[in-house]
Amino acid sequence: MSHQLDTQVIHAGERRLEGAVAFPIFQSAMFETGPEVRYDDIRYIRLNNTPNHAVLEAKLKVLEGAEAALVTGSGMAAITATLLTLLSQGDHVLAQGVLYGGTHSFITEDLPSFGISHDFFDAARPETWASKLKASTRVIYVETISNPLLRVGDLHAVAAFAREHGLVSVIDNTFATPINYRPLEHGFDISLHSATKYLNGHSDIVAGVVLGRSAHVQRITHRLNHLGGCLDPHACFLLHRGLKTLALRVRRQNLNAQTVAEYLSRHPGVVKVNYPGLAGHPDHERARHQLKGFGGVLSFELAGDAAVAQRFIEKTELPVKAPSLGGVETLITRPCTTSHAGMPAEERRRLGISDALIRLAVGIEDAADLVEDLGQALEAVTPHTVGGRP
Repeated sequence: MSHQLDTQVIHAGERRLEGAVAFPIFQSAMFETGPEVRYDDIRYIRLNNTPNHAVLEAKLKVLEGAEAALVTGSGMAAITATLLTLLSQGDHVLAQGVLYGGTHSFITEDLPSFGISHDFFDAARPETWASKLKASTRVIYVETISNPLLRVGDLHAVAAFAREHGLVSVIDNTFATPINYRPLEHGFDISLHSATKYLNGHSDIVAGVVLGRSAHVQRITHRLNHLGGCLDPHACFLLHRGLKTLALRVRRQNLNAQTVAEYLSRHPGVVKVNYPGLAGHPDHERARHQLKGFGGVLSFELAGDAAVAQRFIEKTELPVKAPSLGGVETLITRPCTTSHAGMPAEERRRLGISDALIRLAVGIEDAADLVEDLGQALEAVTPHTVGGRP
């Protein structure tokens, strides 16, 4: 029987042990083996194959329609293990121009030490991609919704381009989640998540996910086993539990972010809002046709410099002043000091990430309360403008 995603997040992959409704935590580093066993049959936390890993991965692969799933110790563990599996010395990767700072640094600083080269491309301009190809190109890498400028590339064209040229297509689907976009259904080979964010949703673990074809995931698993980026069974339990409210949380965050973005876009103290749900966003039409929701993250700039932006953040009361995103609480930060702090300042400026840019990861609070709080903070730092409710 086929079920909707809202049902799958609760029931897919579940196992009832001793009648327990909640799958228990197997807090054991290793498990007994028989007298004749292959290495791949050994159950051991570092191999990410304990019962907690297995039941979690069974659910995750259903949510994005994957043949196989792998959970990892962090989102960066998922990203780095994947790229180090798919790329070898002498290979070349095409990567979207604006990426999460950790990914950008890994591609530009770490991969070259392995003899792996890269070029960045504009994900919104398919006509320019072929000129970036090399005989050694093996992978094309994008984000569903880019961090922190919320750009949405021509995702379907990326998957088609990869098939045409024999590349492995990899997408970081963290910002969208399976609720807003299911990459594998649209031809992508591998989907990655920082499960620290929306998949878990409660700001209490760090985890990553790799989803895709079995052949790819098996190779990545083998590499990860050597790198040691495993996820503890208790973190598996928390992620498993968090997934069950994913659909409810993400849809509420979609609505809240849309409300907040529309409010900010009308406020005279705000000079720019980056959110694909706004009609004025450069990728709005593309996002509307590709995504089922625009996500819970937006970024914006005030009429003023970085000092004004920081004063605004300090004046807010509801948002937690912290990096990351995807939790039930709203988080606020300046990317230049957190997610993109490791990127050279001149590179940030070239990409349009100013020191005054504010990123807001909207939670599931009442939208009217969030708007009221943002309004009073705006009034405090831009006293000659008038705020208000949507």
